Amino acid sequence: QTHFLSLSLQAKMSKPVQAQRLEGTDKNIWVEFVKLAATYSKVNLGQGFPDFPPPDFLKESLVRALSGENHMLHQYTRAFGHPPLVKILAQFFGKLLGRDLDPMTNVMVTVGAYQALFCCFQALVDEGDEVIIIEPFFDCYEPMVKMAGGTPVFVPLRPKAPKDGKLMSSADWQLDPAELASKFSERTKAIVLNSPNNPLGKVFSREELELIADLCVKHDVQCISDEVYEWLVYDGKEHIRIASLRGMWDRTIIIGSAGKTFSATGWKVGWTVGPNRLLQHLRTVHQNSVYHCATIAQEAVAQGFQRELELYGTPDSYFVQLPKELQQKRDWLVQSLDAVGMKPIIPEGTYFLVADISKFKSDVPDVPDSDEPYDSRFAKWMVKNKGLAAIPLSAFYSVAHKNNYSHFIRFCFAKEDATLKAANDILQKWKQEKTSP
Repeated sequence: QTHFLSLSLQAKMSKPVQAQRLEGTDKNIWVEFVKLAATYSKVNLGQGFPDFPPPDFLKESLVRALSGENHMLHQYTRAFGHPPLVKILAQFFGKLLGRDLDPMTNVMVTVGAYQALFCCFQALVDEGDEVIIIEPFFDCYEPMVKMAGGTPVFVPLRPKAPKDGKLMSSADWQLDPAELASKFSERTKAIVLNSPNNPLGKVFSREELELIADLCVKHDVQCISDEVYEWLVYDGKEHIRIASLRGMWDRTIIIGSAGKTFSATGWKVGWTVGPNRLLQHLRTVHQNSVYHCATIAQEAVAQGFQRELELYGTPDSYFVQLPKELQQKRDWLVQSLDAVGMKPIIPEGTYFLVADISKFKSDVPDVPDSDEPYDSRFAKWMVKNKGLAAIPLSAFYSVAHKNNYSHFIRFCFAKEDATLKAANDILQKWKQEKTSP
């Protein structure tokens, strides 16, 4: 009888369980490397989050929201964004873009920038549509495009070696205009722009953005502009919003993040800003997936933005103070890596710094015929043997190009000084081991 039962169960379970759209999107670099870091690392410069606290004014806003008289802050709020937050975001970004924004139609609050991206791809991309992704790219773009039924089309930033033996800058990684133009076709629905770029820290120049904008207008292509690091730019660089360029407001969705803006990545408050013609479709996806994100977190972020609007451009503004602090941390890590022979690429923005590990190849021998890119094996070896966690740059490339960029790893420098010092100690010790007979 048991035999018959198991046979009939088998017969019933022969249909494929997995939805076809998930095919090939199951692997995730973060799941693997976060687990490795948790198991082996003494110092984690892998995942992109600060290990220092958010500013006091933001924590105080959360405490006030939590313990105040307004008990409705513990209940549902408006699905597309808590009214105080969408109002201040419309005011703030209206000022930055020189536009009059409607908080109800030009802004939508999401569960972090991650869900904002998911809404964009689900709302705009149809089966067979092409989406241009600039490499290296934040790794979720590719699976999200595929899950929406789209086809990712990749175009790489190409590094140009600097003269006079100087350290390379993220500005030395550039698009080839002809190559970019060749990727646009009748099938192109959108391009994903990430400036400042994770993982390189590249801040796209006005000239580069105008090149992208002209192609978007010419081919009637939408632009998904991931600007989560908009306040984290260094050396007096300027973050230019592509939506402010001619012909681009009506075809651009700007994505922002309170996590990166206020150093509170676990709060998961993000937003999209854009024309109603695009945002109305994002709202459809949003209302049928997460509905809305935590009311209290939205309230606290709204108060944070209120403060920043009043202090905009002054030395007391957190948006002025944070990049100053992070630039010092960046410079410290640049010196630290350079001193041991890992060649850093100096980032113009973000939390991240990419370094060339070519000089360390003797530590981790090549495995002939291995499918795994060299930097991935190196990063795993480094966390297990040296206790230092970083992320391989090849994780930010398509399968076809992974092995072309496999001698770089990405470090996060948005860390306490003590964390960066501990990383420096590991590197110095490692260097001594390499040079001692």
